[in-house]
Amino acid sequence: MAGHNHSLHMDPSLVKYANMYVNRHKYFRWTPRTAWLTFAYVAVVPSIVGYVAYTTDGKYDLRGKRRGDLIKEF
Repeated sequence: MAGHNHSLHMDPSLVKYANMYVNRHKYFRWTPRTAWLTFAYVAVVPSIVGYVAYTTDGKYDLRGKRRGDLIKEF
């Protein structure tokens, strides 16, 4: 009873999706939407995170606090 490896058929839509996922770089185009998303994730999000990190640097100390102590150090 062994040896029936190909008895199940693959779903054609899943096979098409898997092929599209592997070959996604072949079908990529720069459109206004992809350009904006790339700009947002490469420039806008890191700059916002960097600004927040720079402005709150040294203001909070989360170590060695007891109940009722404030985490603010300014």
